[in-house]
Amino acid sequence: MKRNYLICILFVFLFSLIQAQTITFVSEQTNKPLPKVSVFGKDGNILAYSDIDGKIDKQTISPSQEKFQLVYNNFPVALLTYSELNQDIIKINDQVKEIETVVIKNTKPAKYIVIKGNFNAYVTVNSKLNSYADGIVTYIFDNKTKKLKSTNVEQYRVFRLELKNEKKETSTWDYGQSLQLPKLKNVGNPEEYKTKRNTIKELKGDRNDQIEVTGAALQEKEFSLFGFRFFDIRTILNMSFEKNSEKSLKDFLEYNEVAFVKLKHKSEPDYTQIILYNNFYPTELNFSNDDDIEKVKFDKSSSSYKIQYWQEPSFPNMQTIFSSFFKDDLKEKENKAKN
Repeated sequence: MKRNYLICILFVFLFSLIQAQTITFVSEQTNKPLPKVSVFGKDGNILAYSDIDGKIDKQTISPSQEKFQLVYNNFPVALLTYSELNQDIIKINDQVKEIETVVIKNTKPAKYIVIKGNFNAYVTVNSKLNSYADGIVTYIFDNKTKKLKSTNVEQYRVFRLELKNEKKETSTWDYGQSLQLPKLKNVGNPEEYKTKRNTIKELKGDRNDQIEVTGAALQEKEFSLFGFRFFDIRTILNMSFEKNSEKSLKDFLEYNEVAFVKLKHKSEPDYTQIILYNNFYPTELNFSNDDDIEKVKFDKSSSSYKIQYWQEPSFPNMQTIFSSFFKDDLKEKENKAKN
C-alpha cells in the first residue's frame, strides 16, 4: 500500500514537472486551447508554433530576446516581455479577425467540387525567414470520390531575402524553390490520414472542430545523399471544419501544415533546421461540371498577379508582419503578369 502511494506521488510530481516546462495559449473568451500561435523574437525569428493543445516548449524562449510578438490567424495579437510570456498559461484575444464565411455559389450536385481560397507559404532557416509566397488558388475535387483532381494557382506573389548561397554551408542557401502550394490531397477523406505512421488528435472548439495529424521519419538515423545529411523529418497537419459537422468538403474551413527537416553537408558540424509553413483559407465552394479554369505556373522566381488581392481585409497577409522585421531586405520578385 505504501509503495503504491509513493508511486502515485512520484507520478503527480513528474506530471507537474512536465506541465511546468510548457506554455499553453488559450482563448480569452472561451479558455479553450489555441493551436497555431506563432511566437516571434525581436529579430523576426519564429521561435515556436503551438500544437493542437495550444502548447509550446518553454525552452524555445530566452530572456535575451526581451520582446516577443504573438501572431494568431495571420494577425499580431500581443507584444510581451520575457517575464510576461514565461507563464504556464497565456490568454489571447483570438477575435481580432472575424471568421470568414465560405460562400457556396451553387448547391446543385455536379461532377466536381471546386474550392477557391487564399494561401500563404513561407520557409524559415534556423528560425529566420528565408522566403515567402501568397496568393489565390483553386482546388478541384471529384464529387463522387472526394479525391483531389487538380491544384490551380491563379495569382501569387513571391518575396526573397538576399543570401550568400555558399555551396557547402546549408544555412546560407536560398530555399525559395521549396515554397509549395498547400497540399489538400486527403481533405475530402480525412480518414485516409489514419495510418500506423501518423498520430491523430481532435479538438472540439466553440467555433470549429480541428484534426491534427503528425508524422515523423529519420528520427534515429540520418539519410545521406551526395555528401549531404538529412535527419529528423516531421510534419504537423491541421484541418478545421464546421463545429459538430460530418467533416466533409462542404464543412471545410482551414488547412495548415508545418514540415521540419534538419540538413547539413558532411563537412558541417551542426544541422541546419529548415521549416516549411503552408496555409489555405477557403473563400468559395462551387459544384461544377467544368474542371477547366484559368491558372498560371507557380514559378518561385517571379510573382504573377493582375490585382492587389492582398489588400482585401480577410486576406492572410503575413508579408506585412515579416516586412515589419526585415524592411526593404525582403524583396518581391518581378510581377510577370504585367509583361
